[in-house]
Amino acid sequence: MRHWLIILFLLIPPSTLLAQPDSANSGRGPGLNPELQRLAADFFSWRSKQQPASEDDVSRVERPPGWLPAWSREDLAVYRAKYAYYLEELAGMDSSSFSRADEVDAMLLASAIRRVAWELDILAEPNRNPMFYVQQTLGSVFELLILSTPWTDERRAELMSRLQHFPVTLKHAETNLTEPVLPFALATIESLMPVEEQLQAMQRALLPEWAEENHGELEAAIQTASTALAEYRLWLQKNLQSMSAEFAIGMEAYQWFLANVALIPYTPDELLAQGRQAFSRATTLEALQQNRNADTPELPIFSTAQEQIAVSASNEQEIRSFLENQQLMTVPPWLKNYRKRITPAWLEPVAWLGACNDLTSANRLEDEAFSYIQEPSGELPYFRFATARDPRPMIIHEGIPGHHFQLAQSWAHPDPIRQQFFNSAANEGIAFYAEEMLLQAGLLDFSPRSREIVYSFMGLRALLLEVDIKLAQGDFSIEQAAEYLEKSVPMDKQSALQQVELLAQRPGQGISYQVGKLQIEKFLGDARLMSAGDFSLRDFHDALMRNGNVPIALQRWEALDLADEIQGLKTLVQPPTVPY
Repeated sequence: MRHWLIILFLLIPPSTLLAQPDSANSGRGPGLNPELQRLAADFFSWRSKQQPASEDDVSRVERPPGWLPAWSREDLAVYRAKYAYYLEELAGMDSSSFSRADEVDAMLLASAIRRVAWELDILAEPNRNPMFYVQQTLGSVFELLILSTPWTDERRAELMSRLQHFPVTLKHAETNLTEPVLPFALATIESLMPVEEQLQAMQRALLPEWAEENHGELEAAIQTASTALAEYRLWLQKNLQSMSAEFAIGMEAYQWFLANVALIPYTPDELLAQGRQAFSRATTLEALQQNRNADTPELPIFSTAQEQIAVSASNEQEIRSFLENQQLMTVPPWLKNYRKRITPAWLEPVAWLGACNDLTSANRLEDEAFSYIQEPSGELPYFRFATARDPRPMIIHEGIPGHHFQLAQSWAHPDPIRQQFFNSAANEGIAFYAEEMLLQAGLLDFSPRSREIVYSFMGLRALLLEVDIKLAQGDFSIEQAAEYLEKSVPMDKQSALQQVELLAQRPGQGISYQVGKLQIEKFLGDARLMSAGDFSLRDFHDALMRNGNVPIALQRWEALDLADEIQGLKTLVQPPTVPY
């Protein structure tokens, strides 16, 4: 048995992973293993067609022309056979000539393949989660509506095709949902109650973007989609009595995800302890800042969206200059701007489907990135309200030097595997880390009320870790978790409920912010300690951003030759037994 078979199916042995790094390739030189790259290229090409539509802005993929979601029972069987094939091919690969960087790439590919198993066989989304099919229908349309580029004939045709395909996907839902979860079904029904009106509003906004002779075709496609969703809502309502109230996946499954997919070398109990400590720290810092700000006026809300857009553009330039002037990191001159824009009228009715950002893609690095906003108001939900007072914390997280900044550099990476792999703990960890990094570096020294916003965000992300794990192990109901967030952050009730429903359906997402940030801080501390007084924040951050899609434990191992976290990643022969 080749040692990569051991890595894939048993545990990661020190004999394999403690080898000295190949100095020619540890910095990611041109020597990519061609066999590994060929297998990865084939997998990621297949994954762009198979990957489910999702509310996660980081994991959005560019679909091939003519793509349609395919979720029949036969499709599911093919997908399961396909991921087993990719695992077998990777396990059988001769890794004797792998550099350290190739070993990291192989672990990335194994993680990406196992994510398919996580979605299909552990979360079992096609069989358990009715909301899954809303994402594969409306969510597939959202992927096109969110784009900030002008409408083209090709984009219009893709939208029409996806709308017309709704009845097919939703009929498969009725066949596939053999173990539907009651709380997920209730959340799905709630989200679909106004769907007819929402699609009519979307239609009115889209018609001016279509040639007049094609209006009838668009109207018919939207009516087809609307009818199919209404019938799906009715089918769910009729079948509620037969559904299970149990949604928790259990700790065995959660630990499998940590070690095999997220590549996080901790147990759930260790993560809970980290989250509690982080929340206590955030609460303390926020209380101290509020006390210091007792005589400081509250931040005003922007008077108009146009004012917010203009200030945001100025803030983005301010942050770029600050990063360079403080020697924190290099801002590539080719990196396009991250802007704010009024939410398009065709997107507004279905904006609840996901993060309202267009962060571009590997093939759109020449495009500017955009975040869509609403008119400023004191009635806005948690994050939008914070942004209507000071855009900078969310610019840092979503734009510069957060998601847009990191993703663009990762997409420009010379290694195709590192371009296409994604991992929320790395991506969200970097964005969350950047918030406090810039606060501590002095960006917000002259805006003390803005510091309160960052500390509030810190507290929320620490709580999301706790809520994520406790939902997964069955210690929280959805209602209890939402009430806990609402009171503890504090935040508005609707934002809290939306956060919790997402975490219950997609366990593992909520931990990514806090865990990733803590891993980065550990990585930085070790790098500085080992530098013998020659440590550069700029160099550290530049490498972190360039490899930002790579889990932090792997970055640390590759850069510093520290394998303790790698040894902590233990894999299982098969995915675990789950409680449903």
